[in-house]
Amino acid sequence: MFLKTAIDTLQDSVPRDCGAFLPELVLCTGIVVLLLLRLFSAFDRWHLGWLALGFTGIALAAAYDQWFGGIDWIPTPEQFRAEAGSADLFSRMLVYDYFTVFLRLFLLTFALLIIWLSLLTGIPDREDSADFYTLILGATVGMSVMASTNHLLMMFIGIEMASLPSYALAGYLKGRRQSSEAALKYVVYGGGAAGVMLYGISLLAGRFGTAYLPELGAAYVASVGQGAAGFDPILLLGTLFVMIGIGFKLAAVPFHFWCPDVFEGASAEVAGFLSVASKGAALALLARVALALGGIRTLTTGAPPVMNPMVHYLVPTLAVFAILTATFGNLAAFYQNNLKRLLAYSTIAHAGYMMMGLATLRGEGVRAVLFYLIAYLLMNLGAFAIVAFLRNQTGSEDLADYRGLVRRSPWMVITLCIFLLSLLGVPPLAGFVAKFQIFAALLKGAQDYATAAPTLSTWLIVTLVLGGINSVVSAVYYVKVMKTMILDERVEDVEGKEPVRLREPVPSVAFAVVLAGAVAVFLAFWSPLQKAGDQVAPLVKQSDRIAKGSQP
Repeated sequence: MFLKTAIDTLQDSVPRDCGAFLPELVLCTGIVVLLLLRLFSAFDRWHLGWLALGFTGIALAAAYDQWFGGIDWIPTPEQFRAEAGSADLFSRMLVYDYFTVFLRLFLLTFALLIIWLSLLTGIPDREDSADFYTLILGATVGMSVMASTNHLLMMFIGIEMASLPSYALAGYLKGRRQSSEAALKYVVYGGGAAGVMLYGISLLAGRFGTAYLPELGAAYVASVGQGAAGFDPILLLGTLFVMIGIGFKLAAVPFHFWCPDVFEGASAEVAGFLSVASKGAALALLARVALALGGIRTLTTGAPPVMNPMVHYLVPTLAVFAILTATFGNLAAFYQNNLKRLLAYSTIAHAGYMMMGLATLRGEGVRAVLFYLIAYLLMNLGAFAIVAFLRNQTGSEDLADYRGLVRRSPWMVITLCIFLLSLLGVPPLAGFVAKFQIFAALLKGAQDYATAAPTLSTWLIVTLVLGGINSVVSAVYYVKVMKTMILDERVEDVEGKEPVRLREPVPSVAFAVVLAGAVAVFLAFWSPLQKAGDQVAPLVKQSDRIAKGSQP
């Protein structure tokens, strides 16, 4: 009888859950179609990038409707919760809320731009296009699952769904030694991280008898009790091993070793995809886990919320790793002469900045990170796009070959300078607005913790100060790139020869100018993105009352 009831419940819920999972189902359909077309040699003469672009556009439209509403059979999170009674999908393995939909919009928009960029640069060619875009769509599905996970095993599945296509993408430049080496290093590091994380999941599930994140959060509080004496080795090791898997995807120090080598060996298009999409999904996953473990707890029904003892461990831990990641990324970038490798270390540094927002364990911090992701998409994708365009024209990605480039390719240099200045955080560009949000969240968090937990307030103030210092220090390598392209002279210039002007295709220039324009006028997006963050607020609404003692 119980089994029959469970089966009936599952049959009733699957159609509803599939409506909430529609964007991922569209991408899966696109993957199947691309693989089927790959079986017929006649389609080798067609470039299937446009087909992948179409499926991604349909998935993006479905996610857009999930956010704003409009089509009855595509429910918004509010409509879904009203009908189903909860936000859980597929036996509580996934969560369907505005945080999930926001990340879907982010990932699908970025996938659309990456496919557009690859069509402009010619990587991949027609024969390999089906395979390439199958990997792109597959990784996007995995990253979307990461952002909506509600269970440790689903977290592992999402990370592996995102990682396995990424390994193949890193080595996609056939016949190139660096590309093969990058893929091999990525597989070795990824396999090790996956094994460690799976062992951590088994430890936590065995220790607490559950792998659901909300239940784990309550179990952590019960285990920790009122102080450090409640900690046990299994809990500590299990948590550490799970965080290693997340840190690998985030390229957080000390789990960053794969990132520079993979970015240097992979094509600029793939490096751009990994630098933005992978970071966005990993940060979303980290936010899910951190807020599940460090959220507000109520001792009895109707009682005011109390400080979760896990907060005393999570805030310093996240702050320390954020500071280390940002500092190492900026310092290591000083000595890089390959532009992709330099941008790889810049990516590590920006992961540190975004982790600073999560270190607050508060609503403002999460909203600041989501805001930062949008700005990061524009400026980092733009920088990698320029590298891809210049690679096609010069055949090189080394900074030494870009000396005096402004005389040969002025449009590319101007747009790249805009992206670099934005990554540096120069006002009024997108990077400044994004960092302002992160630093404001740190300050607000420090003020709110000041009464209830002065030590945590001090940690956030120290993080804020070191984050500002890191932003200043990063000017060294960003300015070095701009100096090389604008002020340095090439050998031909010294010898008095006229520099040969590089070809600047109109579609490529248009792509770069659109992104640079969005970076330049990003201030205009401030209010709409703030409102979008307010819709995400239900995920973190309780964390805003840590020090205020208001009723939940």
